[in-house]
Amino acid sequence: MHQYELYGIGAALLDTEIEVTDSDLKTLGVDKGVMTLVDDARQQQLVDDLKNHLVTASHACGGSGANTIIAASYFGLDTFYSCKVADDANGNFYRDNLAAAGVNYPEVLNNAAEGTTGKCLVLITPDAERSMNTYLGISAELSVNELDSDALAQSRWAYIEGYLVSSPTGRAAAIALREQAESSGVKTALSLSDPMMVQLFHDGLKEMIGGGVDLLFCNRDEALQYCATDALQEAAQTLRNHSKAFAITLGADGALLWDGEQEYRVSSPKVNAIDTNGAGDMFAGAFLYGINRGMSFAEAGELACRAAAQVVSQYGPRLRAEQHKELLEQTASV
Repeated sequence: MHQYELYGIGAALLDTEIEVTDSDLKTLGVDKGVMTLVDDARQQQLVDDLKNHLVTASHACGGSGANTIIAASYFGLDTFYSCKVADDANGNFYRDNLAAAGVNYPEVLNNAAEGTTGKCLVLITPDAERSMNTYLGISAELSVNELDSDALAQSRWAYIEGYLVSSPTGRAAAIALREQAESSGVKTALSLSDPMMVQLFHDGLKEMIGGGVDLLFCNRDEALQYCATDALQEAAQTLRNHSKAFAITLGADGALLWDGEQEYRVSSPKVNAIDTNGAGDMFAGAFLYGINRGMSFAEAGELACRAAAQVVSQYGPRLRAEQHKELLEQTASV
């Protein structure tokens, strides 16, 4: 009997979403559609330049891994999350947000050090694309000290956020988590997270994957970048050498899945996308819920596509708690 169905590790970031235009991105010098690491001064400059937009800004406890774990928790999984926050107002908000979502965390999180909790400025353009400018703050210091080996050993799955590759200590913690999970018989899942991370830190991600994870999540661009090809099917074939199973999200075209024996294509509901921030995170959270609860890969993929479609049709990287229940009710009635 496992105490936790899903243990995750990733950055703890307070997200601020702001609606902008493509012209704004050009003026600000922001790369569109990717995550860019910035220092505190650059992020503050962006906030100052966008001060007239801040009246419409929304704030949320975030970070890719946290979005996935919180989604899985709202769907009904028993979850645990390792991250690092500072002893500041944002850190207190973050811990409270995790607890409110039913996510357990290491005791070390209650003894936060001085510093600045990570922040992510998410700029949303009219085509629903998200461009992220992230100041990691104290999240850059996430390390093996934030791991809870006992909780991990009592988990069914371990989920690793690929963004950790950009931090030497975070990458080491991710590798340690995977190795501990493997030695404890805990299944491993990893998300490639962002095309820019794959481009800049390909070797580091390969090290995090090691001999191969049980389940790899990525989108089309990340898969092509990681496998150095422009052909999706070729990338899918290559990924079989790095994972026992995978899910490649294809945006409005659904997802391509491999369960270790068979390949599946699942479709996505047609929706009016207004904000793609968090779509991949939600897909992973819903998918991990599904396979934890006995769904086939195809069934879990269909649930995950519906959940991701719901996320992109509204602002913010996450759904409200009741929306997860509605999605499960829809699934049961199909």
